[in-house]
Formats: sequence, C-alpha cells, structure tokens
Amino acid sequence: MSEDVREAPGVDEKRGGETFGPGLLVLVVGPSGAGKDTLLAYARDKLAGRADISFARRRITRPTDATEDHVSLDAAAFAEGLAQGRFPLHWQANGLSYALGEEVAEDISAGRTVVANGSRAAVSEARARFARVKLVHVTAPTEMLAARIAARGRESADDVLARLKREPPLDAPPDLTVLNVGAVETAGETLAEFLRGL
Repeated sequence: MSEDVREAPGVDEKRGGETFGPGLLVLVVGPSGAGKDTLLAYARDKLAGRADISFARRRITRPTDATEDHVSLDAAAFAEGLAQGRFPLHWQANGLSYALGEEVAEDISAGRTVVANGSRAAVSEARARFARVKLVHVTAPTEMLAARIAARGRESADDVLARLKREPPLDAPPDLTVLNVGAVETAGETLAEFLRGL
C-alpha cells in the first residue's frame, strides 16, 4: 500500500537529535498503485539469503490484509509507540498513521541495509534521521495507477482521482527509478539488482 501524505512526518521526541547509522536505509517511494509492495515482495524473496539486507515491516493503523505484510496497530498503541520513542520515522497519510519500527534502528546500528516502503513526503526527514539514505522511486502511468488503486476496492472513483492529485514532489532526484508497467519479474529484478549492488 502506498500513500500520498497529507501531513508532514515527525521525529520521536524521546530520540532527540539522534542519527541512525552506520547502516543504509533504502526508502522505496512512489504514487499509490505503483506496485511498491509487489516489487518489495519480489526483491525480498530473491535476497532471502542476504543477512546484511532486511526488509522493514511498517506499523500502520489499518487492519492487516493481503496487500502488505505490516504490523497493525490501533490509534492508542501507535500513540504509545510515539510517546516511548520506538519509531525512528513516522508519518500520516490518508487518515492513517505509518511508522518504521525499532528493529529498523537496530539493524541500521548493526550496519545492515534496511529496505522500507516509505513516503515521498518523509524523505527529507529520513535524510535528517539516518546517516545514509538511498531513494528508489517506483512509478507507472496515471491510468495504470488509477486502475490498480480501484482494484483494491477500498475507495470510490472520486477518491482515487483525488489521491492521485495529491502527489508530493521528491526533494531530490532518486538513486533509482523503476517504471513498473510490465511483468513483475522485470521491474522486480531491477530493484533486486540495485539492492545487490549496495
């Protein structure tokens, strides 16, 4: 599930000015319907033997479903996590709260590469919070994005169009752009190969 952010991401107050390193955070961003979760699942499978690369499970205030392997939290549990400083990065999108969990900070501290489904509006904050960040932008033509979002059955046609209009710009050119328009294997291997080379 991708998201178009309505509110700026935040930093946990208890963490102060801490910067997470020396590992690398690879933030995979892009518009709703671009297929980020599908490509991440492909890359995770292909890189399963790499102990130096981990894939983050986001915390989301949404019930679990087949679209993403995330940790579901209710609003109270999410607020508690924020208050306790457990989230190295978090943001709000489409009425939901998203965060990277404390295991991301642990993996980064251990020098690993962590690959996470992120948000374009969280990129600047990620660069401020993590010592090393690389950005992957996954995208597709607008009509394809709209069809993929509609197929989820969660939003009306008007909501889909409104979502696609709320596209925050990237703060800098990405390290990799993946045009996800064909077979999953094609775009998925592009992502996997990029991660292998880090």
